[in-house]
Amino acid sequence: MDKERKRKLKKKGTLFLIVLLLLIQFFRIDKEATHTPVDKDFLINQSTPEKIASIIKNSCYDCHSNTTNYPWYSNVAPISWWIKHHVNEGKEHLNFSVWTDYSAKKATHKLEECVEEIEEGEMPLKTYTLIHHDAKLSSDDNTLLINYFKKEINKAN
Repeated sequence: MDKERKRKLKKKGTLFLIVLLLLIQFFRIDKEATHTPVDKDFLINQSTPEKIASIIKNSCYDCHSNTTNYPWYSNVAPISWWIKHHVNEGKEHLNFSVWTDYSAKKATHKLEECVEEIEEGEMPLKTYTLIHHDAKLSSDDNTLLINYFKKEINKAN
């Protein structure tokens, strides 16, 4: 294959990718589905201290509630699809906005999982805190959350 033909193929390939990227922008994610009433919310229905509530809202609620705050780059496909997948998966595991829908046993189990995830450094996700630096939990935040969740677990038992 000569250089001219390779150049033309590369040019067509680049054009194809540009057109493809433009076309996928028409396939938007549904952001409204994640914004539903929060009258059954964990923080509304618990006597949560203000400091704890602030940490949970700041570090957990974008993925684990119905009050997801989508950043500007969530309007760009395919990044938007990846973000939406993470939000859906997060809410599937734990959704603070439907807390009172959980049975006492399920709520206790969710709190136990929260303790475990925080202790193991699994939450919040590293991919989230790379961009949302203020969502990163300090060791003091970890201790506060773990102690609070354990206290809530003991109250339930």
